[in-house]
Amino acid sequence: MKTEKIILGIDPGTSIMGFGIIKVIGKKMEFVQMNELILKKYDDHYLKLKLIFDRTIQLIDTYKPDEIALEAPFFGKNVQSMLKLGRAQGVAMAAGLSREIPVTEYAPLKIKMAITGNGKASKEQVALMLKSLLNLKTLPKNLDATDGLAAAVCHFYNSGTKVGGKNYTGWAAFVKQNEKRVKK
Repeated sequence: MKTEKIILGIDPGTSIMGFGIIKVIGKKMEFVQMNELILKKYDDHYLKLKLIFDRTIQLIDTYKPDEIALEAPFFGKNVQSMLKLGRAQGVAMAAGLSREIPVTEYAPLKIKMAITGNGKASKEQVALMLKSLLNLKTLPKNLDATDGLAAAVCHFYNSGTKVGGKNYTGWAAFVKQNEKRVKK
């Protein structure tokens, strides 16, 4: 059994995509990197999706994650926003699946609960808890990066189990678990 693994956490968004990477050695986690991809400056939604895909592939090729944890979009009132967030998530998911990396989705409430013990915690509370847990010196200006990092840490705490999330190990697994969504 592998005792060391890399987890890439992604908070997909069409304005800012946050991401964080941790290394797990045995039962301990270490901070590797967190950052964000700023997409606000682009008007073309399809260009944003391409940039999300390209950046995710670049992260995969650079850090060689063993697993990817995605924050699932929450259900809001604006259908157009939900559609755009779902596409962003799908593109990040497709990047991981194209490299045959297992992808797990976590609801925002589940991530907040795993990090702070409170599913209604604010972004600031999550960021401060991550700062403490991973001995971070500073926090980023935008907290989308810490949201991505939180997804990775949540995945570590859940040990890759499917509790509260959907887990895909490749295209075949995705299709099998989503037969009603696939046209034949």
